[in-house]
Amino acid sequence: MMHEYLIPITIKELEEGGFLATSDVLQGLVAQGRTIAETMEIAQDVARKLIESCLEHGDPLPRGLPRNGSRKASVKLVIPVAAGG
Repeated sequence: MMHEYLIPITIKELEEGGFLATSDVLQGLVAQGRTIAETMEIAQDVARKLIESCLEHGDPLPRGLPRNGSRKASVKLVIPVAAGG
């Protein structure tokens, strides 16, 4: 079974070049890339690994981490994650 989560992220341009993505909802999500597209791709991989780690270890998912389809979240990044098992 596959779930999708909506992760609100912030992308900032770095003075030294490149971009940095972080999330107030998913602690630990930090991604840096040369372009916005590369940064988004890295952020998606990091987010997937963080969520999968929570599921594998039986840890609760962060509050405010809505599944795709929720009307409360602004769509920034959709992360498909295979359910644990």
